[in-house]
Amino acid sequence: MIEKLSKLQLELLKVYSFNPSNEDLLEIKKMLAKFFANKLTDNVSKSIEEKNISDDDLEKWLNE
Repeated sequence: MIEKLSKLQLELLKVYSFNPSNEDLLEIKKMLAKFFANKLTDNVSKSIEEKNISDDDLEKWLNE
């Protein structure tokens, strides 16, 4: 079974074809991490708002 590459994987392969430096690769890694962290934060905030979750609820869950 052959698995196809995702669009993200294909784009990253294009980046690698330019033989970026280790410094450039580190910057790309940081950008991707920041992008996905922001996306997660936005989704969590949206869920909290939609489900009317309070700060007290979050604090309670953290301490369970």
